Amino acid sequence: MTLPSKKPNRRRRSAAPEPARTTASAPALAPSPGRPSVVQASLYRDGRKVASPGTLAETFRLLRDEPDGMAWIGLHRPSEAELLSLAAEFDLHELAVEDAMEAHQRPKLERYGDTLFVVLRAARYLDAQEEVDFGELHVFLGPDFLITVRHGAAPDLSAVRRRMEETPELLALGPEAVLYAILDAVVDGYAPVVGGVQNDIDEIETEVFRGDPEVSRRIYELSREMVEFQRATRPLVGMLHNLMAGFAKYGTDEELQRHLRDVADHVTHTSERVDGFRQALTEILTVNATLVTQQQNAEMRALAEAGFAQNEEIKKISSWAAILFAPTLVGTIYGMNFDHMPELHWVYGYPFAILLMAVVCSSLYVVFKKRDWL
Repeated sequence: MTLPSKKPNRRRRSAAPEPARTTASAPALAPSPGRPSVVQASLYRDGRKVASPGTLAETFRLLRDEPDGMAWIGLHRPSEAELLSLAAEFDLHELAVEDAMEAHQRPKLERYGDTLFVVLRAARYLDAQEEVDFGELHVFLGPDFLITVRHGAAPDLSAVRRRMEETPELLALGPEAVLYAILDAVVDGYAPVVGGVQNDIDEIETEVFRGDPEVSRRIYELSREMVEFQRATRPLVGMLHNLMAGFAKYGTDEELQRHLRDVADHVTHTSERVDGFRQALTEILTVNATLVTQQQNAEMRALAEAGFAQNEEIKKISSWAAILFAPTLVGTIYGMNFDHMPELHWVYGYPFAILLMAVVCSSLYVVFKKRDWL
């Protein structure tokens, strides 16, 4: 894919004339009822801002009157009517407009005639929640216009706009320069995310070996975020290489070529780090599963040992209960007060009963001892 060449005298669809307005008194924003979708709309000539129209209609009118100008329109979750008005004014392809409406697109770069459609996935790290928040950015790039449609909090393009306005010589290169600056901002936004994820992985490793029961859930959630991060960064490598392939054909400015090569290096580095994070999380999850299994085995072994010790105690108690039961049985029988009982009036009855108790108890003791019950 390559960027469109600069064509200042682009044919536009005719539209009804708008009432004249003085750009000096026009507000920077024209919020629609409920929520403002037009973040900022500006008109530039030779890299310098010449107007800040307050509505899309005014932006269209001023751009028609400025054949050498460039419009930069920033939108945040625009309505369908706003996107359709942009499509009618700038001849945007219906498929690209449909993607911008629905969002949830993977990063891609597509050409529709003289318009380039770019989808980017931005990311930011939320320290309080210790999680990664992803946003989606759609960019329509034409010969004399650039439209950004943002879904989500990231990225914040106000810093990009300020930086470009502070370097008019770069902004004078046209929409192509703005696209490279946006790419650079999105990629630079990945660096804090990489740092935050690295800290999370270090903490997870500590929690794994500390035996934190909640660490498995945290590993799983971070792994899901890394899958999303990988989907955001990996397609960018091919996209940037496609852009660099058109340098010679479209005579891209040398300064812009250097910018894009730098962005491509950063994307490649980030993509490699994300791949490393996924591999590290997989290994940590394996180690955690091993440690959990070892802990469960140790607990089962301890339970088995406790059960064995309990069984040994029960054997001893049962053995002594049986030994003591024998004399109790003999004594109980001979303790009954009946007149007619065998050996009741026998002279040797008492010694015989004692001897019988001793023999039975000794026999039981020997039997239990041989079986290691005592």
